[in-house]
Amino acid sequence: MSHGALMHEKVDDVAVVIQDVTAGDEVKIVTLEGEDMGVVRAVQDIPLGHKIALRDMSAGKEVIKYGRPIGRATKDIAKGAHVHTHNVRSIRWEASIDE
Repeated sequence: MSHGALMHEKVDDVAVVIQDVTAGDEVKIVTLEGEDMGVVRAVQDIPLGHKIALRDMSAGKEVIKYGRPIGRATKDIAKGAHVHTHNVRSIRWEASIDE
């Protein structure tokens, strides 16, 4: 199985799919350096360039990508789910609302 998603840092909660993914597909995850990080079964269709959840995340959790928080889950996110604006609010957006 060739890889289907790239993760930037080993601590990341998400990886970016490098092809369209269909619910039920097994997606092999590798780091940018090519290290095998296992397989995640997609629970939703995920378009090319979007993120797949590498673990279950509770609503309110900071979502980690690039080794740092990129947003906060607005609802529970299941491992293998599509991660995008429908379930994550950007931390930058959150900061601008507070001002």
